[in-house]
Amino acid sequence: MKHLSKTIALVALLVMPLTAWAGDDDTGLIVGAAAEKKFNKKASIELEAEFRSRNDFRTADRISLGLSGAYKPLKWLKLDAGYQLLIDNNIEKITYNEPTIDDDGLEVINYNNWRPSYWGLRHRVFASVTGSYKIGRVELSIRERWRLTYRPQKTTTRYDFDNQQWEDTQVRSKTQNILRSRFKVDWDIPNCKVDPWASVEVFNNSILDKVRYSLGADYSIQKRHVFSAYYRYQRIYNDDEEGNAHYLGLSYTFKF
Repeated sequence: MKHLSKTIALVALLVMPLTAWAGDDDTGLIVGAAAEKKFNKKASIELEAEFRSRNDFRTADRISLGLSGAYKPLKWLKLDAGYQLLIDNNIEKITYNEPTIDDDGLEVINYNNWRPSYWGLRHRVFASVTGSYKIGRVELSIRERWRLTYRPQKTTTRYDFDNQQWEDTQVRSKTQNILRSRFKVDWDIPNCKVDPWASVEVFNNSILDKVRYSLGADYSIQKRHVFSAYYRYQRIYNDDEEGNAHYLGLSYTFKF
């Protein structure tokens, strides 16, 4: 456990200066827990849950529950697929009318509608292929994952500033396909239960969507209990609703 404490402290020390440098970037926390059942050396299933925050750790952002299965036809090749239920705290949205000019020649902002933040559901399925190659105690892996996310239609409320009243509004259903390409490096340090790793993951939705850079370490106890701590920087492209973010992540996996 002493090694785990040192790992968490190291990741936290890495995050603090980066968070200060972030400027307009958001910061958040990711906490996860999972249980993995291995049937043999080739097949396994996993049940996982995750909580994510935003707004400089102050606001709950998402809760997710997932079930997946994996199969290794070859030692270096893994196939997996699964389903996730996402419970999202969608951010507020404000729209504006054309600005006007007052008697002093100053521009006046005219609000149109304000939709407060609200909770909603999304359904996600995925399938991926991972290939790995070991060079001594360093393992290199490449994962290609296809992901489909469906958001059902939902009725919410918004405030109409023009009519000065609350009204119902529909958030339309949406389906999104994403291809996630991840390159990861794992280090197996001799006589050490802490295994550092680093990864870069690119999200494509016909155009570049986002890139995730992660740096962390895993700590194992009797190969059944795996604790992980990591730092992640998420760079967003071509999306006005989601901004860049720095995350501190903590997770626990029980293997049986």
